[in-house]
Amino acid sequence: MQRIRLRYTKRGRLRFTSHRDFQRAFERALRRAEVPMAYSAGFTPHPKVSYANAAPTGTGSEAEYLEIALTDARDPEKLRALLDESMPAGLDIIDAVEARTSGLADRLTASVWEMRLDGVSHEDALRAVDAFTAAETVEVQRKAKNGMRTFDARGAVASLEAHGAQPTAHGAQADRPTDQACAILRLVVRHVTPAVRPDDVLSGLRAVADLAPPVPAAVTRLAQGLFDEETGTVTDPLAPDREAAADSPGISGDTAAAAAKALA
Repeated sequence: MQRIRLRYTKRGRLRFTSHRDFQRAFERALRRAEVPMAYSAGFTPHPKVSYANAAPTGTGSEAEYLEIALTDARDPEKLRALLDESMPAGLDIIDAVEARTSGLADRLTASVWEMRLDGVSHEDALRAVDAFTAAETVEVQRKAKNGMRTFDARGAVASLEAHGAQPTAHGAQADRPTDQACAILRLVVRHVTPAVRPDDVLSGLRAVADLAPPVPAAVTRLAQGLFDEETGTVTDPLAPDREAAADSPGISGDTAAAAAKALA
């Protein structure tokens, strides 16, 4: 059994798709591309797909990850291209590697987020960021299944910076106006329990500095992976698989098929 790890995006209007919507679209793409999927056992077999830490509905992302299990070996890049052609534009499969290591989910310990605040000046954003980062704790509330829950939004934020407006990767914010004040926040958030989301950080900015954007923030996840405490950066979670493949190159799906035919 071969395992392939994929990186995909949620861009433009497709950021409003739910995780379940993506699952349905991806499973249709698997059938269209005739991927030799491994299936679970039992009365209702399902294709073996493992999703890791999906972004909330309504947020864009350049760094979502999943893993699939195949019954026959395939070349990861060729498989990526076939799946990408079968997916809606905006839900793009942009990277693929053969799984050579364990614990992909364990390597997703932090995310890099970008929040576009239309109608907010850079000066106001900078003042709010300074107040937030200077605080030891910033308590916010979020509605949970058992009612309102209060938790600290500050501890999970490894870094928070304010920048002037600039074009976002892949034109993700092309549907937003550009002729008004706009601030860009870039933040690195550790994955903790309870999870601290970008909207929780916005609630924290409102609490400490009364920062309230006149329109909802446009939020995009730029990266997620292992958080490096020394550098404060988030590393590529697929890098260990690439390094393992370089140290011990395997046999691609096409090569394996040719070898089997030659031995027949």
